[in-house]
Amino acid sequence: MKTRKMAIIITVCLFGFGLLLSPTLALSESLKVGAVFSVTGPASFLGDPEKKTALMLQEQINKAGGINGEKLELIIYDTEGDATKANLAVKKLITQNKVCAVIGPSRSGSSMAVVALAEQYKTPLISAAASYKIVTDEATGKQRKWVFKVPQSDSMAVEALYDHFKKRGISKVAIMSGSTGFGKSGRGELIKFAPKYGITIVADEMFGFKDTDMTAQLAKIKGIAPQAIVSWSIGPTQVIVIRNWKDLGMTNIPFFQSHGFGSRKNIKMAAGAAEGVSAPLGAMNTPEALSENHPQKKVTMQYMKDYMAKYNEPVASFGGHAWDALMIVVNALKAVGCDRAAIRDYIENTKGFVGQHGVFNFSPEDHNGLNWKDAFNLIVVKNGDWALVK
Repeated sequence: MKTRKMAIIITVCLFGFGLLLSPTLALSESLKVGAVFSVTGPASFLGDPEKKTALMLQEQINKAGGINGEKLELIIYDTEGDATKANLAVKKLITQNKVCAVIGPSRSGSSMAVVALAEQYKTPLISAAASYKIVTDEATGKQRKWVFKVPQSDSMAVEALYDHFKKRGISKVAIMSGSTGFGKSGRGELIKFAPKYGITIVADEMFGFKDTDMTAQLAKIKGIAPQAIVSWSIGPTQVIVIRNWKDLGMTNIPFFQSHGFGSRKNIKMAAGAAEGVSAPLGAMNTPEALSENHPQKKVTMQYMKDYMAKYNEPVASFGGHAWDALMIVVNALKAVGCDRAAIRDYIENTKGFVGQHGVFNFSPEDHNGLNWKDAFNLIVVKNGDWALVK
């Protein structure tokens, strides 16, 4: 009898110990989300605010009790802006770290290098880069099943600019573009949408990602005297080109940047040359200027306050991409748990998600979930800061 009682006690103790150790039952188990950002290297201006934003959100979520009582665990890898490193990092996150989903990469080229992995391993990936090609398979015209993205597409930014040009009577436009995936994709969209808006492209100049002077290209454009210049690039080149524009005395020709210009650091680095430069940017860049009934007012103001309080620096568009991507995944985890297929389905059916860059409405036909009319404001640099173009 004593032996039987002892066996029961031992069995109960072992069962209880098993509950504590079981990865499926332990309350302390974490929900893993992977992130790949260009934290260092030439595209650190993208990845640094993305990483900071993601870590801030992780801290806020876990302090508030986690996700349905489970801890959010971010596993972040730095791609250094390199497509090969991005590919290796995403594969590791999926196959070794066993993450529920992946957010990032930061750049269009790096994102294109990993979309096949998301499809192969059936893992939801939400890119923080702009090119529409990230979610759209050009061969079929269909959306990639496992891939989503949160930045406004380059095609949307082009339409926002061209719509503005049409209203202002601007029809002769010079374009400049960088050699990156972002620059090439933007150039393609600038050319593609020109006829729709009655735009004639009178000059088409290009420059390298590491170029330090675009005076030659601008001098050619100056001789043509277009009604506007549109420059499509990321990184230091977008600052260099406007300094050259100012130095050449070309401020009589309106200068427009892409949505890749969305950081106040660019204004500062331009040292006054950016005055009067315009760009299509999301609501989060000027939350104070939004009307009180604007759907994004609350979330953009809160993000700005939280980020500035924690890091003592202004928000950038790119950090907003990480905010949108991570919060979309978090909402999916709350609803369906760490089930990759269920997360994918939940994201694809997400409607009315109010983010930093718009109100997202995903569908099987649209894995970006935004439209250019609602996702952009035209911003101008005025007195060293952003201001809404009225």
